Amino acid sequence: MGTGGENMANTKTAKKRVKVIAAKTLQNKAVRSDLRTAIKKAELALTNNAEDKADVVRVAVKKIDRAASKGILHKNCAARKKSGLQLKLNRA
Repeated sequence: MGTGGENMANTKTAKKRVKVIAAKTLQNKAVRSDLRTAIKKAELALTNNAEDKADVVRVAVKKIDRAASKGILHKNCAARKKSGLQLKLNRA
């Protein structure tokens, strides 16, 4: 049997779909990774009470919105993350 990583597509269309999905997966991973980095930077800026914390949170919120618009994050998940960051910013 196959190892699972093999291209098992039979038709030309199915082979193309495999390639397209692989490309989209890479793009989504990049956006998700960038998003997680931005959120971590914002959390760090808030805990260390950095001077540019509002700017860092603004960047993170923008990336959260971008991920939600691309369908990488669910809109409610995006709203929850933004709300949490905003709460921490207001308390700081």
